[in-house]
This record gives sequence, structure tokens and C-alpha cells, in this order.
Amino acid sequence: MAKRDFYEVLGVQKGADEAALKSAYRKLAMQHHPDKNPGNSESEAKFKEISEAYDTLKDGQKRAAYDRFGHAAFENGGGGQRPGAGFGPDFASSMSDIFEDIFGDFVGGQRRGTGGGAAKLRGSDLRYNLEISLEESFLGRTVEIDVPTLVGCTTCEGSGAKPGTGKHTCRQCNGHGKVRAAQGFFTIERTCPVCQGRGEMMDEPCTDCGGQGRRQENRKLSVSIPKGIEDGTRIRLANEGEAGLRGGPPGDLYIFISIRPHELFQRDGADLYARVPIAMATAALGGEFEVPTLEGTRAKVKVVAGTQPGQQVRLKGKGMPVLRAKDMGDLYVQLDIETPQNLSKRQRELLEEFQNLTTRETNPTSDGFFSKLKKMFEA
Repeated sequence: MAKRDFYEVLGVQKGADEAALKSAYRKLAMQHHPDKNPGNSESEAKFKEISEAYDTLKDGQKRAAYDRFGHAAFENGGGGQRPGAGFGPDFASSMSDIFEDIFGDFVGGQRRGTGGGAAKLRGSDLRYNLEISLEESFLGRTVEIDVPTLVGCTTCEGSGAKPGTGKHTCRQCNGHGKVRAAQGFFTIERTCPVCQGRGEMMDEPCTDCGGQGRRQENRKLSVSIPKGIEDGTRIRLANEGEAGLRGGPPGDLYIFISIRPHELFQRDGADLYARVPIAMATAALGGEFEVPTLEGTRAKVKVVAGTQPGQQVRLKGKGMPVLRAKDMGDLYVQLDIETPQNLSKRQRELLEEFQNLTTRETNPTSDGFFSKLKKMFEA
């Protein structure tokens, strides 16, 4: 029985490109595969027919010969699949193309090349922890940091080969960077153990980097700290990470900011808080005092007469700058009233005299509280 035209078998036009061939084969192979049609000799025959057609047309040289001479190009041991040969290497190659087409992107593998050499790989990202003061966060500044990293070797320009020497295609993987082994229905692919995925071997490695194309170096970088930056903020410096392999692009550098605790101020977003102790007499009579600010000035805090412990005074606009904005937070001063200690005899006499003169009006809160307690005890 005469063989059908291979283009007719796959259902494609004669000028169909590689993608159209693969798509047609994939559809037909899944439809007629023996595992899906056990005991169906007709499906098995069709599967062999479409596998033979695809094996021929996907190869540029075989396709050119077929287009010129037809089936006669492969007669007398020419290279087509022999009738009754079963599922040999050509079938494994065909199915590996389909497997790669479906799963290649998910497993992170690279597409099979045609001797195109080693793939360029992006360098790793780096992390740098930078601690700054609250004043530096307030004012903003530029800091110099020292980052240990891998940089491209200038001697071999990242190739890994000694200058003046060449490279040759890896004989194990024929330049693909990966080797394959057929196991049943699937083809297992792994990185070539000889060239480590490069697809090529150096005649002589670079003496400065040992053939890695990269070398360890401490780099000094300037980092701009914006005003108002908060604890835990991450700054990204693009292309300042490790150099890529085989001339690939570098990774990024991420700087994580932490802010040291301040001896006076606590921060909450753009607002600042400070606890200030004041004398009992100042709280009772009123007065004022000054507190320093992060911008280097002094701010006056007015204490009204009769101030109670824990009361806050708000100083508008004396907090932190808002990141990438012109707004400012506020400073809240919490007043802690200090009870006098180590009294002299005269001071004690005056306080006792003052205590004897107190009335419900001078201590309304405490007097009211103890009055409630008295009623509870009498109940």
C-alpha cells in the first residue's frame, strides 16, 4: 500500500512552519496514542504514520529532501522510520518535543538549542542590612556602603576563558547544555554533567577567575536615604547584585533599613512621642520648658496650671517628615509629674501646712474617689 503524503497525514499545508507542524502532531498524537486506544490496531497504525511524518518534516534537511524527491528520498535505508519498527529513537525525539512544549516553561528549563552555545543566566539578588539613626531618617542623607559581591571578570570579560584561547562544543551534549534519556513514554532531561549546562568547554580557563567568569570583590556604593524613611523600608538598587553567568545580566541589590532606638523620642508613623517629667509645683502652678527637636532647634512647651499626670501637649509640625511629601507629623509631649523626694524639714512643714489647707475644690478627683469608697464601706 502506497504511503500517504506526509503533509496530508498531519493535515497541514506544504508551506507550514515548525509551530504549525508541532501543533498538528501534538493533537493527532494525543488522539491516536496506543495508551488511549488499547488493542486498537488502526489507531496504532495511524500513530506510527503521524510519528514518521512529523520526524521527517520537523528536520530541515529531511524535509528538503522529502519536498524534492518524496518518499523515494528515504527508501533503501535512507533514514525514515521503517515499517513495523515500533517506537524507537525517532519517536522518543518527537515526543520529547511535545513534552518540552507542554512542560518546559513550568520546570524553568531552557529550550533546546541548535548548538547556540551557553545560555546567559541572570545573577543573584543581594540583601544588605543598613542601620541608621532617627536623625538620619529625619534629615535624609547619602551613605557609603561596602558590599561583598561577585563581579564580572575584567580579564576574560565574563567568558571564563583565558584571553587568546578558544572554546569548543561539549562532546557530551553537542552544545545543548542538557542530556536526555528516554524512559517509557517520556524523555528525562538533565543538565549536562560535563559542561555544567554551558554547552561548551574552554580550551584554557581564565587564571584570574578560575573559569567562572566572575570573581569576588567588595564594591563601594552610594545610597540615598530619603527624608522620612521608616523602619523596615526596602530600597532597591537595580543591577547592583551579583554579576550574571556567562555574560548574563546582574541581579539587584536590596537594602533593608532599620532605625536605632532614640533616647528621647519614640516614633509612630510621622508622629513623635516624648515623655517629660515635670515638678509637682510646675504642674500645679503652670509654667513652661523647652525640648529639643530632630531638626536641631528648641521648642517651647507650655504647662497649664493644674496639669494632671499623663496629659499630652501637641506641638504641630514638629514630628517626622512624610516620605516623598511636604507634610510633617506632630510631636506629642507626655507630662509625667514627679513627686518630691528627700524633703528638708522646712519643705516638709510647708507641704503639711498645704495639705491641711486643701479642700474638695483643690483635689476634686481624689476627694471624689475616696468619697465613693467611704460610701461603699458604709453600705
